Parts: sequence; structure tokens; C-alpha cells
Amino acid sequence: MPSAARDALFLRVIGSPDPYGKQIDGMGGATSSTSKTVIVSRSTRPGHDVDYLFGQVSIDKPFVDWRGNCGNLSAAVGPFAIASGPVDPERVPDDGVAVVRIWQANIGKTIVAHVPMTRGAVQETGDFELDGVTFPAAEVQLEFLDPAAEEEDAGGAMFPTGQLVDDLEMPGIGTLKATMINAGIPTIFVNADAIGYTGTELQDAINGDDAALRRFETIRAYGALRMGLIASLDDIAKRQHTPKIAFVAPPAAYVASSGKHIGAEDVDVLVRAMSMGKLHHAMMGTATVAIGTAAAIPGTLDLAAGGGKRQVVRFGHPSGTLRVDAEAVEANGQWQVTKAIMSRSARVLMEGNIRVLQPEVGGTE
Repeated sequence: MPSAARDALFLRVIGSPDPYGKQIDGMGGATSSTSKTVIVSRSTRPGHDVDYLFGQVSIDKPFVDWRGNCGNLSAAVGPFAIASGPVDPERVPDDGVAVVRIWQANIGKTIVAHVPMTRGAVQETGDFELDGVTFPAAEVQLEFLDPAAEEEDAGGAMFPTGQLVDDLEMPGIGTLKATMINAGIPTIFVNADAIGYTGTELQDAINGDDAALRRFETIRAYGALRMGLIASLDDIAKRQHTPKIAFVAPPAAYVASSGKHIGAEDVDVLVRAMSMGKLHHAMMGTATVAIGTAAAIPGTLDLAAGGGKRQVVRFGHPSGTLRVDAEAVEANGQWQVTKAIMSRSARVLMEGNIRVLQPEVGGTE
């Protein structure tokens, strides 16, 4: 159950809040990708194997955001649940692919994980390569069923403003064209050239620019207000995980952070995304779902890569490229996305006990 004690425990485990931004005294890695927690349990919900709750832990503030989801850790839930017991062993083949139906409790959605098995164990090695991950591994395919409109405080709509593209007005910045979508995770898309970028930027071009980071946070705050995710601009400080903000551009050649050359012909669109106040080194899994969903719907902001309906989009990010599939249908003038599909990898890094000092929560145990 949600409680201050639970948050204090996870904060101490991860090593937050850390004014030095390093999480030296904890298990975190001091990035938005490595300051996360997951709670998994056997599901009592019909048609599901496990319940999965995700918490994004702030690095420098005493705050855990339990809204939204993490696509990367969604890939870890299935293998972990098979290995640790929540999945009925009778449903797991010795060889082949185990299908794990996951209830994502943060957003109230179903994720279907396809986990490779070899001789009764989760297969972790393989030749699946994911730009942004150092070594090849076994592929875990994820289906996000009905991924749109997961945010109740946004009115349960894929496009909470009612528009595919809005004019987002912000004092001191001006007016930007924006697509604001709830799919995978609430995401605000703006054009790269409208904010002075090309879409080929790597982390160092933005994360060391305090003025740019403040501007992105201002855009995020005004977008969140328009989406109905916050009641006032001051509330954005308590909502660090969502919404995400991303900027998009037409295909262009660039050199990824690994030194890999990406050609304009390799991608349909360029996308860079901010996570927890910094440019992400690759692309968040949930934002990937938002990209695929937006690209499947003609008329969204530069994401349809030519204006036509798409079922597959390959986009460029700082570490390379990524493919995402989405199925969209229009009924009675409203767009619906039945599912989005992407692949990730996951493996056990360690197992055992974590030693935690007794957290202090208002003087209570």
C-alpha cells in the first residue's frame, strides 16, 4: 500500500536524496535510467500472471513518483516473475517462448511479454542488439495493449486537448506547435527547429546548458497544464516523471554517442527526449510507445514522416536507431491504438540482500 514509510525505504535503498547527484550511498546509478524501483506480485486479476508497480526515484529530492510506467523495466518483469515464482510453472515451456501477461498497476494497462526459454530457464544470451545497451542479448518482445489514455487526471483521452496539434503559449518563450499525447506515457512533442535544435544532438549538447534545461522544464510545465495533468504550474515540481518532453526533426545523418554513423536513409524521423530534467542517452521505452502511436496517426507533429498513416516507424535517438510498431484505427472520427510493439532485453545482474539503514519517516516505524 502507498505510504511514506515505503517511499522512505526505497529512497534509502537507491541512495536519495543526494545533493551531490551521485547516489554513492545506495543502489542507484545517478541517472533517470538507473534510479528506479519495481514491485512485482502474483496477480489476482483474471487473465494476468503478475502485477507490476513502478516507482521513479528522484536523485536529488526526497520524492518517488508512482505515476507512469517504465518500458525498459517492463521487459524485466516477465523474466523476473518466471525465475522468482509468481508465474505458474505450468504456463512456462522448457523451450520456446513463455507468454507473461502483466498488469501494469500504475496506469491500469496490460502488457504482454514474450520471454525466450531454453532448457527450463530464461534465456539471457542472444544476438539481439539494442542501441544504447552495450552487449547483445536475447530479445524480449513487449506488446502494450490499448496503450493510450492511461492518465485518469488527463480525462482518459489519448489527445487530452482534443487536438492532434496545439499552439502552446508560454511567456518568455513564445508559441510552439505541440502534439500532446497519452500513449505509453504522457508526452509532449515539439519541433526541434522551433527551439533551435536539429534533432541530431547528443547529451553533452544539452545537459550542460542550464538555460536550455530550464526552458525544457518550462515547456513541460505549460504542456502538463494544458494536458490536465497538473492544476497549477507550481505542481510540476511534484510530477518529475511525467509528462515527458521530446523534440522531433526530419531524417538527417549524424554520429551516435557510440561512434556509429546513422544515415538519413536509416530513419523515418529523429527524436530526442528529456527524462527527469536531462536529455536521455537513448529513448525511454514508454516514450517509444508514444512515438509509435503518434506516428501511426496522420496529422501529428512531424511524426508521420510524410503525413501518411504508418504501422512501423524507425527513429533516430542519441545512441542509434529503434523500431516500434503500432496499430491505429479510426472510428467515428476518433483514433484508437489497439497495441504498440517493441523489443528490449533484460538479464539478472545480481541477487541477494540489500542492507538498509532504518529510514526515518516522521518519527514512525
